[in-house]
Amino acid sequence: MNTDENTFGPMVYSYSRRQAVEDGVLVDLMQPETIKAVKESGFKWPMAMTIAAWVKTIGEPDQPLPAGQDIQGRLWDVLWMLSLAVKGSRESSDRVSFRVRVWDGQRHNEVRLWSLCGPGDDASPVITIMLEGED
Repeated sequence: MNTDENTFGPMVYSYSRRQAVEDGVLVDLMQPETIKAVKESGFKWPMAMTIAAWVKTIGEPDQPLPAGQDIQGRLWDVLWMLSLAVKGSRESSDRVSFRVRVWDGQRHNEVRLWSLCGPGDDASPVITIMLEGED
């Protein structure tokens, strides 16, 4: 029988999704303050964003947003644009690219993102939103 451990030897190190959330590398969108937007935008699997994607689209933690902006509205924009990209995708894939325009108080800036649907820590599907170029 050929298992990964037999082929490659024992695992030296692994970094779980849970550890990435605890370390602040990923923002867990399944928290009370964000899960409503996830569910309302039609996603059923657990979601997270890299902190870099969060900062570029939602904002710096503990920093004020431009007048008329809030975290829920910005998160909704990201999730809605992702849902449109998924629905508009012509191929069956575990990843999709999309763009979001973010108001900085003076102008709109385009942020290029992509999302990956893959196995989480327990092998069930999870979705991760990242900046283009992150992996």
